[in-house]
Amino acid sequence: MLMSVLLFFAGLLLLYFGAEYMVSGSSRFALSFGIRPMIIGMTIVALATSMPEMMVSLTAVLKGTSDIAAGNIIGSNVANIGLILGAAALLAPMQVAKSTLRKDIPIMLAASLLLFMLALDGRLGFTDGLILVAGLVLFLIYCVVSSRRETAAMSVDSQIVRDERKHRSRDIALILIGIVGLGVGAELMVRSAIIIARSFGVSDLIIGMTVVALGTSLPELAASLMGAWRGEMDISVGNVIGSNIFNLFFVLGFCAMIRPIAIDPSTLRFELPIMLLFSFMLLPLIGRRMGLGRGEGGLLLAGYLAFVGFYILKG
Repeated sequence: MLMSVLLFFAGLLLLYFGAEYMVSGSSRFALSFGIRPMIIGMTIVALATSMPEMMVSLTAVLKGTSDIAAGNIIGSNVANIGLILGAAALLAPMQVAKSTLRKDIPIMLAASLLLFMLALDGRLGFTDGLILVAGLVLFLIYCVVSSRRETAAMSVDSQIVRDERKHRSRDIALILIGIVGLGVGAELMVRSAIIIARSFGVSDLIIGMTVVALGTSLPELAASLMGAWRGEMDISVGNVIGSNIFNLFFVLGFCAMIRPIAIDPSTLRFELPIMLLFSFMLLPLIGRRMGLGRGEGGLLLAGYLAFVGFYILKG
């Protein structure tokens, strides 16, 4: 028990420093190319923080429990918006760029709607997975084109950009160290939390709905909270938007190509509409003041807690 508590706090420290290094390295790396940190947040940071969902979903598919794969991604996307963006906005109100509201968030909404339409027949097969992966390719092309346009628009004589170009290897090292720290820290926290919860007689159902579900979102949570704390709002928002897109296109797409994923009818009636609701809520919440204040953050967090509470009561 004592060892589990020590491992829990060791994982918490790794999460903190992993998030610190990743956010710091990512923002400087973006600056060295003269592009928005938002682009780095939607690609490098989002891919890294989506790997826990990928491993959980891939393992579930290979074991023949494909419904867990779909549930994991849908639940994670709800947590990314409700829990992570909500908590980050409560910590530090964030401003959102117009391009994010007009381009980046609509891409996430289109990905969510595409998944819903493909899942209407009750399964995601190889062709569906191929369509989702094609969406990922288009998304990455958009990010590359967008970054090139921003680089071209930057002043070539910018002293700050020139200085940061000299330290790209350092920034890449910080990002990689941060990725490892986030992954190992989340693993230590989840494993130790499960042992502690079981020692107090908490059921496996509640552990699965809380500790494990939160565990796969810990890297996104840590990275986004650190971004908000350091004032790197673009990374916080970009991490959530990019992670949701990678979860849908990358994780579900590749898993469906490996083995068909069954979609339970109740998922079509409840979980998927809830995911769409949280996703579309961002437009009016952000659109009023081009940002998320503490009021909007509290609303998102309350919605997520209600979502989790429903499942605990249902179980």
